[in-house]
Amino acid sequence: MASPVPELADDARACADALVGADEVLVASHIDADGLTSAAVAARALERAEIPFEVVFEKQLDADAIAEIAATEFETVLFTDFGSGQLDHIAEHEAAGAFTPVIADHHQPADADTEFHLNPLLVGLDGSSELSGAGTTYVLARALAECDGDTSGGKTTENRDLAGLAVVGAVGDMQASDGELTGANTEIVAEGCAADVVNEATDLALYGKQTRPLPKLLEYATDVRIPGISGSERGAREFLTGLGLDLEDEGGWRRWVDLTADERQAVASGLVQRAVERGVPAGRIDELVGTTYTLSDEPAGTELRDASEFSTLLNATARYDRADVGLAVCLGDRDEALARARRLLSNHRRNLATGLDWVKQTGVTSEDYLQWFDAGDEIRETIVGIVAGMALGADATRSDKPIVAFAAKNDVESKVSARGSHRLVREGLDLSAVMGEAARALDGDGGGHDVAAGATIPTEEKEAFVERADAIVADQLG
Repeated sequence: MASPVPELADDARACADALVGADEVLVASHIDADGLTSAAVAARALERAEIPFEVVFEKQLDADAIAEIAATEFETVLFTDFGSGQLDHIAEHEAAGAFTPVIADHHQPADADTEFHLNPLLVGLDGSSELSGAGTTYVLARALAECDGDTSGGKTTENRDLAGLAVVGAVGDMQASDGELTGANTEIVAEGCAADVVNEATDLALYGKQTRPLPKLLEYATDVRIPGISGSERGAREFLTGLGLDLEDEGGWRRWVDLTADERQAVASGLVQRAVERGVPAGRIDELVGTTYTLSDEPAGTELRDASEFSTLLNATARYDRADVGLAVCLGDRDEALARARRLLSNHRRNLATGLDWVKQTGVTSEDYLQWFDAGDEIRETIVGIVAGMALGADATRSDKPIVAFAAKNDVESKVSARGSHRLVREGLDLSAVMGEAARALDGDGGGHDVAAGATIPTEEKEAFVERADAIVADQLG
């Protein structure tokens, strides 16, 4: 059985062997969409290999969280979507004989070693854009099926059906923000397509094509702002009716997924024409169309059909302390868990809209090389990074500077989230280094990816953090 990522084949096999030899495994994972799908891929693979396991989630894998894990009775711990950056702390407990760690991650590793470590960065692949945590765990799941001698038929053969969850994780981790998944992700997409669980297509690159009414789809599509349509319900409706489209049918508001191929072509062509007429730069107009990823087994017109909408649904669970709900949805619960997830999603959307409005009204402070805002208790610390990403380049912010956001974590610490763009990354930006270096200099800690990263710092050090972070970004961008 060939590995979907040959560069990781040997490490994946070693990690799989360690799991097969375990009496019981504790799966510890992060709470974002990539972390939830990572945990789900691991859980399904372990279940099929008949290896007993339990799953726990952590907002942040710090020294205290690792100590709590070490205090359990599990002799083997599988860390997914984190662990590499905390390898120095993990190694201490490993050396003390507390547990054997197996790590499937894509974040920057700490300066420590362990035997069972699966990470694209260790073999020269970019963990920010070429392989997500869920993708790395999928590589492990494929190797685990080989160790287990999987001979099942149909889509589950060799765990290839889990490619759909890996794609959702990658999209949720913003690895398709340049229009499509790249690098090792493309091999996972190919396996998903071959297993008939993923469909890859070129389509309008707007969020909400499965569930949003047509006017709302265009009104809320602000990644590429089209004057007269973006942000205007009336303008969106007038544009669509001007194309001769019926906006409603007997079932209510029509959605993008309800349109015929000819109607979709008419809308796409009309948007491009309007963008040209209103002076939108050609490079931005090209971003209106991109590669989309849908899950073939999920019903059309639901949040689960589209990888991007699925990832948002998952973010609405664990970020509100209901990781169990998100995991259950990933594992196939389409009854109580899905209904609960949809209620959480409605609340999540309200909170994001309220948070974004707060940023627009309050504004941001611009330094020489970055911009920032301090939300305090106004925005939940588990979603402040999402709000920062939504605000980047929107009203009252700039797109040519990374954005840093603060939110209260507890009485003495603040959460810091940073977001940039892939264009800035190509110019040298590495927010993982910015967050890590600036936080550790102030008795905090941080890390992540070049385009998105986070940290925890003492609350009284926020001004000093901004000063240090701005200087580091200045060095990176010259």
